[in-house]
Amino acid sequence: MSIIKISGLSKSINRQEILKGISLEIKQGEILVVLGASGAGKSVFLKHLVGLFKPDSGTIEIESIDITKLSEKELIKIRRNIGYLFQDGALYDFMSIFENVAFPLEEHTDLKEKDIDQKVKETLSLVGLEGVDGKYPVELSGGMRKRAALARSIILNSKFLFCDEPTSGLDPILSREMTDLIRDISRQFKTTTVIASHDLKNSLRIADRLTLIYEGRLVLTGTKEEFLSSQDVYVKQFLN
Repeated sequence: MSIIKISGLSKSINRQEILKGISLEIKQGEILVVLGASGAGKSVFLKHLVGLFKPDSGTIEIESIDITKLSEKELIKIRRNIGYLFQDGALYDFMSIFENVAFPLEEHTDLKEKDIDQKVKETLSLVGLEGVDGKYPVELSGGMRKRAALARSIILNSKFLFCDEPTSGLDPILSREMTDLIRDISRQFKTTTVIASHDLKNSLRIADRLTLIYEGRLVLTGTKEEFLSSQDVYVKQFLN
């Protein structure tokens, strides 16, 4: 069952066509990885799914609601069901890790302070960050900052998790750990997860399906087996 439906999505930035009529359906509960080289449009595509960008043309239906037609106020309601992991984590430097992770709860729920405290500690434990709640982002390693940002993105138990290059800047071991963590969380909470990545090795390990963007268009959408057996010249070029 498709829970997200994208039809004819096109976007130009500074007169350059980034997305060229992309159509794609995303199934409920699946992990979909959007592959592509740097500058292929993966991040632009992902930001459309949360309404950070408005398309020049096309529609994006999330649970049968076309979010391209919504006002900013209406989008806020949709975003409460979406966890978004930014490429650089986007943690607030002036807030402690506890305050960063608690922020969505304080903004979008009526939970009492003791309940927020418990929820934050449980979520930090889930991503392997016990005992760092009093630290600030600058005091953490790159991998730990990514985990803290992931904790913040899942704190509301959202139906959707969108991750923009979650392994960028990480070494191979940390990249594998981060990818496995996203997979495990997605399975545990049955989230529909969309990951923009150029990390082919880890993407092939965890994705239910993958799709490849090349020059603003989708070249192939399919399973790991379909990608590895594809004879498409662009898919073979990316795999190699």
